[in-house]
Amino acid sequence: MNIALLASGKGSNVKNILSFFKENNDGNKICLIATNNPNSPVRDYALGYQTPSVLFTKQELNKEGYLIDLMESYQIDLVVLAGFLLMIPIDFIKHFKGKIINIHPSLLPKYGGKGMYGDHVHRAVLKNNESTSGITFHYVNENYDEGEIISQFEVSLSQEETLASLKHKIDVLEKTHYPLVISSISNE
Repeated sequence: MNIALLASGKGSNVKNILSFFKENNDGNKICLIATNNPNSPVRDYALGYQTPSVLFTKQELNKEGYLIDLMESYQIDLVVLAGFLLMIPIDFIKHFKGKIINIHPSLLPKYGGKGMYGDHVHRAVLKNNESTSGITFHYVNENYDEGEIISQFEVSLSQEETLASLKHKIDVLEKTHYPLVISSISNE
């Protein structure tokens, strides 16, 4: 499969996924890294892994057909959101139905929806004294964090859990499982 990664942030998942697929040549290939953030290091990671990258604006993203045309020009089969924070256009979701995956830093349906990302999620988990948290891989649909769940991975939380310790646990889960989930989907 030809895979595209979309990212907005610091790109730790992008770097991890690039490394995994370089080391595990299973016939799948990261063919494109696209970002809306000119300050994100993902384009540097792309350069280091000799992978094409594209920087686009929010206006371009929301232009009908832009993202579809971009993905088709690289013959993309699977789109992976790796810390991508903008709403995906409906025309793109419909065109790539069942071919866009995302990761969420909680056990959905808990702590999902608009505005629930990163530290916002972790603070809500801690505020509610949850005994567990985790990550959810899901397909993207028209609503934030409501697409079909692919898999979930859980961690136990202690009474002494802090924002930093919870973030670390979630980061470990993400690094361990995201490349494997992508690989399993692409090899179905």
